[in-house]
Amino acid sequence: MDEGTVATGQGLDRGRVDAALRRRANWEQLVKFCVVGATGYVVNLVVYATLLERVGLHYVPAAIGSFLVAVTNNYVWNRLWTFRGQRGHLVFQGLRFLVVSTTALGANLLVLHALVQAGLGEVVSQALAIMLVTPVNFIGNKLWSFRHRR
Repeated sequence: MDEGTVATGQGLDRGRVDAALRRRANWEQLVKFCVVGATGYVVNLVVYATLLERVGLHYVPAAIGSFLVAVTNNYVWNRLWTFRGQRGHLVFQGLRFLVVSTTALGANLLVLHALVQAGLGEVVSQALAIMLVTPVNFIGNKLWSFRHRR
């Protein structure tokens, strides 16, 4: 592999990566993804706090429950708005979205647990954990769940 090649499973070269970074549509898509993510973030935290404080769940099941509600919100809005030009089969695309989101949930739970164990509050820890795993979620969904069909 020469210096101009980025180490990826598909052997993307630096020129393609640079071109993608310069493409306005990609940045617009990222902004839309972040707007959808912000709504999911609010949904996640509201449901999480409700499950913790009103239902009395432990923070891990509360995080899983809030994830299920937020992931549904995010899939619908990303499919209808962010990646509307890249719609695939509803069920298959939804399953890919769920796989990526579940991977992000696993990372979220690890970060959440570490932050809670470090002494941060449970809601603050969840807020930080969500922000820290967002890049994993975007890249997985952009490149796999909502990838362009050829």
